[in-house]
Amino acid sequence: MKATIYHNPKCGTSRKTLEILREAGADVTIVDYLKQPPSRAELRRLYERAGIAPHEGLRSKEALARDLDLVEGHVSDEAILDAMVENPILIERPLVETEKGVRLCRPQDRVREIL
Repeated sequence: MKATIYHNPKCGTSRKTLEILREAGADVTIVDYLKQPPSRAELRRLYERAGIAPHEGLRSKEALARDLDLVEGHVSDEAILDAMVENPILIERPLVETEKGVRLCRPQDRVREIL
């Protein structure tokens, strides 16, 4: 099975998710999304495939999300995607894609749904 993980090596949940993928024998492509951020179109595709809206993929705990007024009130999906592309730290992690789907793996055991 092939899998792609949008990974932050400093994140414990992301590291644990990667470990689950490797233990399952997946052929894993690791994308350090802070260094190689996905495009706007790629983010939209991933969220659509996961069945979530961009605001659900927003790292709302990040101070920058509050500073950019992305957390409170109505913010369009377009504005959130624009902010994520410009500031990839705003992308909640880890996102994992396999042929069975995409999951935002918080908690990390959600990855098992697509193995």
